[in-house]
Amino acid sequence: MQREIQVNEKLPLGPGFLLSIQHLFAMFGSTVLVPNIFGVDPGMILLMNGIGTLLYIFICRGKIPAYLGSSFAFIAPVSMVLKEHPGNGYSLALGAFIITGIIFCLIALIVKSVGTKWLDVLFPPAVMGAVVALIGLELVPVAAGMAGLINSDPVANPNWTPDATTITLSMVTLGVTVLGAILFRGFAKIIHILIGIVSGYVLAFFMGVVDIHSITEARLFEMPQVTTPSWDVGVIITILPVALVVIVEHIGHLLVTGSIVGKDLSKDPGLHRSLLGNGISTIFSGFVGSTPNTTYGENIGVMALTRVYSIFVIGGAAIIAIVLSFSGTFTSVIANIPPAVMGGVSLLLFGIIAASGFRIFVEQKVDFSKTSNMLLTTLVFVTGLSGATLQIYSIQLKGMALATVVGMIVSLLFGLFQKLGWMNESVEKSSH
Repeated sequence: MQREIQVNEKLPLGPGFLLSIQHLFAMFGSTVLVPNIFGVDPGMILLMNGIGTLLYIFICRGKIPAYLGSSFAFIAPVSMVLKEHPGNGYSLALGAFIITGIIFCLIALIVKSVGTKWLDVLFPPAVMGAVVALIGLELVPVAAGMAGLINSDPVANPNWTPDATTITLSMVTLGVTVLGAILFRGFAKIIHILIGIVSGYVLAFFMGVVDIHSITEARLFEMPQVTTPSWDVGVIITILPVALVVIVEHIGHLLVTGSIVGKDLSKDPGLHRSLLGNGISTIFSGFVGSTPNTTYGENIGVMALTRVYSIFVIGGAAIIAIVLSFSGTFTSVIANIPPAVMGGVSLLLFGIIAASGFRIFVEQKVDFSKTSNMLLTTLVFVTGLSGATLQIYSIQLKGMALATVVGMIVSLLFGLFQKLGWMNESVEKSSH
């Protein structure tokens, strides 16, 4: 069995560099997708993701291995702002991003003052395992769409049919990655994800899928483009509610990371430090033209598969991202990894996150013979997988975010019923 590389463990420069590249490849496609949708410079986003990750590691005292990338939660409201303000919409959105980061910092201060015991009440293992599983399960259809297995947008593509090239690329990438995980030995086993991505990329090149022209046309050195924020109360009100969704997502990612590394990260270094690190990095990003940051599921999946949790590897990926942000050529090389290749490896990464949720059930010895535990897990799953959406003014909760809120409310109610002696489980137990 492969040895775990612990959070504060350093690796030799060569292996550490390759492991950092592996993390960078895993998150790159997603983190540059957001600026491409917004029509802004991906180089600046890559730069601030790297700086934000280093800030996060420092604020968390080097105890949480997490990479910060562009948050998808802001796509819908920001797209609305860009449509309503075609001239300076993104600049106005940056002002709202800064306020969002400030909200994160304020929540962090509140958490620090009240502690984290409320997490044990709101997130018992029956809820925690289901929420963590949902993080992965919710992302699997996205990966399946990239892999060409399903029609990711039936409205835009009503006549969609499976594409043999796309499926071939995704399945070869997935196959090499899976086989590498179980057949490779030594260091090759640790970087099997990187080997899978590179194999898919090489195959894509020979199949004529890679856009060589855009790589050759890119400039070797290119400064990231700075965009300064401006302010509008209406735009802030439109975007700010998304902070709730991202905070819920953040807590879920911290729980799954803690489960993978085998430590209660909400207590040491603390949820407040994690939120503060995310908030400060988002504030800095907003002042120079970058999108809000969030911890990334792809990198969590990489850690779960490789059993390498070193912050030096994560920090190395951040430093490489900073360097690459100044090179159009290198950025283009990674940006041109076909979606099918990333879809193939993402199927595995997101599936691993889901499996980590079920692992929590086993490790925490959740007793599903208890009706309350069975109901808690069931309600979280059916809410998250049903496609239900709750719209409260401009706040939209769905999927994992809505399921987390439902799980917290029901946990609180069950805890109250237990305190009042209303639970029939306690009555039945005392009668035996």
